[in-house]
Amino acid sequence: MEAWAQWVCETTGAAAVTRTQPMQTLWSGYGTIVRCHLADSPSPTVIVKHVRWPSDHEHPRGWATDRGHARKVKSYAVEAAWYERHASRCDASCRVPKCLGTQATEDGILLALEDLDASGFPRRASSVTRTDLLGCLSWLASFHGTFLGRVPDGLWSEGTYWHLETRPDEWAALPPGPLKDAASRIAARLRDAPFQTLVHGDAKLANFCFGDPGEVAGVDFQYVGGGCGMKDVAYFISSCVGEHEAKTVVPSMLDHYFAVLREAAHGVDTQALEESWRTLYPVAWTDFYRFLQGWSPGHPKIHGYSESLAHQVLDDDERESR
Repeated sequence: MEAWAQWVCETTGAAAVTRTQPMQTLWSGYGTIVRCHLADSPSPTVIVKHVRWPSDHEHPRGWATDRGHARKVKSYAVEAAWYERHASRCDASCRVPKCLGTQATEDGILLALEDLDASGFPRRASSVTRTDLLGCLSWLASFHGTFLGRVPDGLWSEGTYWHLETRPDEWAALPPGPLKDAASRIAARLRDAPFQTLVHGDAKLANFCFGDPGEVAGVDFQYVGGGCGMKDVAYFISSCVGEHEAKTVVPSMLDHYFAVLREAAHGVDTQALEESWRTLYPVAWTDFYRFLQGWSPGHPKIHGYSESLAHQVLDDDERESR
């Protein structure tokens, strides 16, 4: 029995791993996610995220750098810390997989996680119904409310994978202009906002699992850390709402998110929280737009809606800088 499979047995109390089922390859060749079928175990299956540092750093868009490698290595350590120190605070309103164990290895990290398919969340979505969409926004609002004011112990001090401090190469790739000049001020508005929480950090549609109508679970916590909740909301909306529908559907989406957040946030002035974060929605979208412009200038999310919000934020920045 391979060492990792032996660890799975020790962690789950299983007699043996009888079969493995590959689920996906991790980004840039950093390992695999597999479903393990277990013998004589309380749970017949478990999901194992088997992270292994590659000898050659590859990146599908050509950003294979030592800085990028170091960021990925830290991201998996952060994910382990998330499950060890914070995930137990999540209830059914922001469901996450239960963690059965974590272990650092010589060349990576092992995570043994609850199989959400077996727990009633078997569906993944490449497009969403309105019920799915509102379910994800409810999950985000509950998550942000749960962790409002929480110190990101062991996590990224600033969550998300695209924030300015962790992406200097992509900023350098931006052409000279107002967006590049304002990048640090835009980042500061989000970083210094009066209400901070934990953000998922990669809250795209692909990182949600769906069960019965409206029931959602979140996965993939490599970039969880401190931040303004609008960073997750803007990023999520960008992952499932196209340019032409955004203007008509986003207002009601934000109304739904804030209605749930008002119920989930405790011990704060929820009116002040909502007023602050609503003004930061276009700022968060523009921050991600700035990253895309440097990382992949032809990306399909660089469209009219993104540009209109960026113009709004840059115009405000220019007025405030005079």
